[in-house]
Amino acid sequence: MDRIEDCISFLLGKAAHQVSRRAREKLARWGVTPTQYAVLKTLWEQNGQTGAAIGARLAIDSATITGLIDRLAAAGLLERRESPEDRRINLLYLTPRGRALQAPLDAAMDALNAEVAAELRRAGPTVRRALGRLGEDPGQHE
Repeated sequence: MDRIEDCISFLLGKAAHQVSRRAREKLARWGVTPTQYAVLKTLWEQNGQTGAAIGARLAIDSATITGLIDRLAAAGLLERRESPEDRRINLLYLTPRGRALQAPLDAAMDALNAEVAAELRRAGPTVRRALGRLGEDPGQHE
């Protein structure tokens, strides 16, 4: 490789940075970050999950997920409730304000996904599949 611009890792990193920047811009109006959106999205899919379950699904360590949950709770988007089965466990539930953000935040991210998908389609149908495979944990196929 003669130039850094020919390095696949560099190109993927640069592309990921730009997509992340666009996601931050699209969500900023509601004061939500892309990672906070991911937490909310998991709760829109299934309310009443533990922070550990959400962290595992999103591949976020426990300290980071705790901080995200704290900020979302402080913003009035979710609340912690004691589990009826085990009071040592808190379950996370959306507040009415958190539920109300689903439509606008999903629309913002759908718009971003459409922009990126259009670019990937121009590159060819196998590019998106290849990116998906590259993003998988290599251990899951052993």
